[in-house]
Amino acid sequence: MKLHELSKMTEGLENTERMPALFLGHGSPMNAIEENEFTAGFRKVGREITRPTAILVISAHWETQGTFVTAMESPRTIHDFGGFPKALFDVQYPAPGSPDLARETKNLVKKTEVGLDEKWGLDHGAWSVIKHLYPSADVPVIQMSLDYRQTAQWHYELAKELAALRRKGVLIVGSGNRVHNLGLVEWRRLSETFGYDWAMEASDKMKKSILSGDHQPLINFRSQGRAFELAIPTPEHYLPLLYTLALQEKGEEVTLFNDRAVAGALTMTSVRVG
Repeated sequence: MKLHELSKMTEGLENTERMPALFLGHGSPMNAIEENEFTAGFRKVGREITRPTAILVISAHWETQGTFVTAMESPRTIHDFGGFPKALFDVQYPAPGSPDLARETKNLVKKTEVGLDEKWGLDHGAWSVIKHLYPSADVPVIQMSLDYRQTAQWHYELAKELAALRRKGVLIVGSGNRVHNLGLVEWRRLSETFGYDWAMEASDKMKKSILSGDHQPLINFRSQGRAFELAIPTPEHYLPLLYTLALQEKGEEVTLFNDRAVAGALTMTSVRVG
């Protein structure tokens, strides 16, 4: 696709310096209301980066048949979990939506038809972390769904089509967890920093590929051995990482933060591109 065509597709948004892209390890929904090293890490990156004009989130918690973006003026706060204290269910994150950004995103993507959704809102993969970056809920937020039928390579290629938004003031955020096996989590040790051997093996290999810019092993995660099989039993928490990494441009720095394993089978590692 020619550069002037990309420019025309995003002409409704103002040109800006290139925004960073983030992958945020969101972990337990309780991180929305707790004070810990992870929420401090989210707040720190929120202070460090340029304030965006809008945010596009790819969350582990919105899987669909097809690809959709939220297009309502006022997305609802979705409490898509159970068994947590009432204080968590009381949280509201009343950030505005952005129908304009939804339409820009729809027009930009050529790999697939993008539907405009009026029903979803902001799930906890989005609001539980964004609220720490922008606690005043005054930056417009939209979400893009994960088409569960598609391959990791397909998602990586789709993510590359979003790159022009980074120069339109849009902060693109993937939200999930690189290592995420709830079946093997030590629930009684949820606040403890430790990882099983397989979790640390997978995490170390992932970090090596992330920091070297060698994304192909990460895209081909199903062929990386037993540690990866245990780390990624289902792909929805992992795929948002690929959306962030696909946006890395040549020579662009990648850094890690919140780089901890918890409860044996989860990693909170977050990634900043740019």
